Amino acid sequence: MQTKGYTRQGAVLTAVGPDPRENSVGNGVRVSSLQRFSDGYKSQHMWRAASDVGQYSQTQPYLTQLERVMGDTEASVSSGIDKFFEALNAVAGVDPTSTPLRQQVLTTAGLLAQRFNSLSNVFSAQLQSLRQQRSAIVDSANAAIADIAALNQEITYANSVGIGTSALVDARDLAIDTLASQMGLEVSDQPDGVRNVSLRTGQALVIGGVGGKLTASGGVGVAQVFNLDFAGTTYGLDATLLGGQLGGLATYESSTLLPLQQGVEDIAGQLASKVNTQLAAGFTMAGNPGTPLFVFTAGGGANMLQVAPGFQTADLAFSSNGTPGDTGNLQSLVLIKGQAINVTTLGTVLIGDADTQLVGKLGVDSQQNKAALSTNETVRNHAVEDWQATSGVNQDEEAVNLVEFQNMYQANMKVMSVANAIFDATMAMMG
Repeated sequence: MQTKGYTRQGAVLTAVGPDPRENSVGNGVRVSSLQRFSDGYKSQHMWRAASDVGQYSQTQPYLTQLERVMGDTEASVSSGIDKFFEALNAVAGVDPTSTPLRQQVLTTAGLLAQRFNSLSNVFSAQLQSLRQQRSAIVDSANAAIADIAALNQEITYANSVGIGTSALVDARDLAIDTLASQMGLEVSDQPDGVRNVSLRTGQALVIGGVGGKLTASGGVGVAQVFNLDFAGTTYGLDATLLGGQLGGLATYESSTLLPLQQGVEDIAGQLASKVNTQLAAGFTMAGNPGTPLFVFTAGGGANMLQVAPGFQTADLAFSSNGTPGDTGNLQSLVLIKGQAINVTTLGTVLIGDADTQLVGKLGVDSQQNKAALSTNETVRNHAVEDWQATSGVNQDEEAVNLVEFQNMYQANMKVMSVANAIFDATMAMMG
């Protein structure tokens, strides 16, 4: 009962016929074989459910982390954008020549850049983490594939010499169950007791005693490439179609993480461009043309957005005509928040709403993943219960068998006791 993957067995008893001599009443029973109680359909169902659980379980921690980071009201990009434009409004409403108010604009610009960069760091860390995780899963999968192939060989040999294979089959099924959580599988039984294993996309992983090998290349700043080497042939694999943990992580990367990363970069780049373009259309208090406030670097990671080095409060070009107290260009800067930009996965949205909509879409994706995970965990639990109903050890049944075999043992002891008594009596009569 405490052995994971153990499949229930039962002793098959057959009658031993009477001796050829006259008046023979038979010779009881003997154990002719051990029967392994298993149902191939239930095992297949359990493995498919393991793959579905693996697909959603590995991505949820990443989704939850992004929800917390991007949804933080104090540290979010949305909050940073709001505070930057609030600082511009404060200057426009009080005194465009006020150095403290101008300094507040520079301060909020720096904090906004920092929020973009911090979020970019989170994306980069997640990319590195999930690619390392996939490499570890590939190594574990290769070990399971090698075990399945080796156990196929052992089972074939054991069947050929008449040795019981139940323990070997249990070990093989446990390895298949582990592999099924890592990728979607198709398992086919062969007449000789061998189980062949392939990916859902059709590529063979194990045929008889021959196993393939998965490889994952790239991963540090470069997209991972997955291949399968089998019998001297190499097949390229689309990781998003693999199912299980590998497929779930690949789908999360391509459908959620990378689009989110690009979306945030879109917001930073277009916001910086609009602000810099508008500043270039104005004049400083000294009457000089405006210079860029932000420096944007696509794919810059931790340095994606920065305040231009050496930019001072006096460089803010709030005037539209060169007059120190004029706020014509400042008013245009304030209106940028309500201008439209194009963001990956969202389309055309207002700058002030862009990050909020990204966070909202992330929340929907996370809730859908949680719902799918919960559903598939229920399916998996039911599949395991169905498997245990046939193959699991039943404590009550074992107790009944124990009493039955104990009674059989005591009956045999009684036969031997009576035989000894008759023998002793016979010897006494002859003595």
